Order: sequence, then structure tokens, then C-alpha cells
Amino acid sequence: MPELEQSLPKYLQIAGHIRDRILRGDLQPGDEVPSERQIASEWNVSRPTATKALEALRVQGLVESRRGSGTYVLNRYDLNRRARERYQKADQTGRIYPPNERAEIVAAEIVEAPAHVVEALALGSGQRAVRRHRITYRDDQPVETSTSWYPADIADRAPRLVERGRIREGTLAYVESTTGRRARHAYDRVAARLAGEEELAVFGLTGPAAVLVVRHVVFDLDERPLEFAEAVYPPDAWTYEQQYTIH
Repeated sequence: MPELEQSLPKYLQIAGHIRDRILRGDLQPGDEVPSERQIASEWNVSRPTATKALEALRVQGLVESRRGSGTYVLNRYDLNRRARERYQKADQTGRIYPPNERAEIVAAEIVEAPAHVVEALALGSGQRAVRRHRITYRDDQPVETSTSWYPADIADRAPRLVERGRIREGTLAYVESTTGRRARHAYDRVAARLAGEEELAVFGLTGPAAVLVVRHVVFDLDERPLEFAEAVYPPDAWTYEQQYTIH
């Protein structure tokens, strides 16, 4: 049974748990989410608390209630899964993408690291880095372009990084298993900017158009940068949401 914490009201924790399942792809559009009765039993809470949890999901636009039937996941394509949800998916299933998503690796190479990558990975000036560039499709529509960067010496122990084949268990999980370096924590920096020429072409946009950019850095157990990734999302395929308490 999932455990409740004291930092958030119970109904928000339950709603967050179901939301994560939706974002991971465990619950697809059209799938039925747990009922009030199931939530009350599984989480050991009252029915009113279960009702509030489902209402929170409805307010977020993630689910809809159908009279006499149940509560179902809505088709929300503006919610892209973040790194956290993908890590959870990989841990649980050994695969990082749900059935309706796929990634095409368009570049896998060792190149001289740009200045912002040198800074993020704490490399020396002029050092080289592994670059893996991919396009992610959902239902065959491009919804994300992303580039993962690793220190070049990691490729000696993780040679698949410089091959254009998919790493189905997830790139970070592969690097952990081959190098012995375990990820401890990560942080994301979220910003918006105008799309570049390549991004306009990939997403089929006419400029100028704003895109969401997420820069993601993973640190190992020794607090050394292990991975730097930059993901770009088109303007009609993302939202930024955060849930927290006021008092």
C-alpha cells in the first residue's frame, strides 16, 4: 500500500500519485482511474478524502467523470513527461517510453563540448563529450527534441552511447549499470526562448515561435555531474505545473 506523508494533505498526495501514473504512461487516455471506493480501501482514507483526490485531478484537467460509469483519463497532449516520470517508468518496467511513444536517435558521437556543456559537466576547457541527440514522437507526432551529454571517457565503459540504436532501459540506467556510478539527485532549469531553425523544421512550425527548454543535470553519489540534457518542446505540447502547500 502506498505510504502517506505529513507534508501535504492526504487527498493531494493521492492525486499526485495518480497524476504521476498518468504522466508515466501507466494510465493512457481513455483508461479508468481507481474509483473512490478503491482509493479509500487502498490508501486507508475516508470516502470524502478519495472524492477530493479525484476532484483535484478533474480541476487539473487530467480526468473526467462519466455518470454511472467511472472516472477516465483525458487526452491531454500538452502534458509532457518530465525526467522524473521517465526514471520512475524505467525503474518499474525496464522501459522508459509508454507504448504510444518512441524516440529516434539522430546523432550519437563524441564532439568538442560547447561552453554551456563544459560548465554543466564541470569539464576542462576544450574537452570532448558524448552527444546523443534524439527526437521523441507521440502517436507519430514529434513532441520533443533532446540532447544528452556525458563526459567522453564514459564511452569507454558504455560504448552504446556512441551508437545510434535505442537504449530501451534508458540512457541513464545503462550508464549506471556499465560504469558503477549511481545517480543521487538531479535538478531542472525551465525557460522559454524562440525556436531555432532545426526546431522549427522538426516541429513543423513557422517562426517566430516560442519553445519550452528544460536543462537537466544529474549528479552521482560523489556529487559529480554525470549527465547533462537539454530538452525542447513545441508551443502546443507543454505546460509547466507545480503543486505545493501555502500554509
